[in-house]
Amino acid sequence: MAIIKPFMASRRFTSTIASGTGTGPTFAIAATAFTDDTGVAATAFPASPSYYNLYINGVLQQGNTSTATTTTLTIPGGDVLDPATPVLVEFVVN
Repeated sequence: MAIIKPFMASRRFTSTIASGTGTGPTFAIAATAFTDDTGVAATAFPASPSYYNLYINGVLQQGNTSTATTTTLTIPGGDVLDPATPVLVEFVVN
């Protein structure tokens, strides 16, 4: 029988496109360029989230738009966006 974890929570982080580096498929924003819900600078993203949601300028992006690790959020082609564009990533953890 599978174990069902009884607790789900989310961790949200915000930044802007201006915090990213690279071009084309290598455009990425470091986890340390984000702030969390309390306004504190992030040190890393959650290690093993159930899933994550990416919002660019308030619009939920498709799952194949990005990849996330504990240290980086990669958004291929994100360098063509306006530098002031807000980026929010929400990790669902249990």
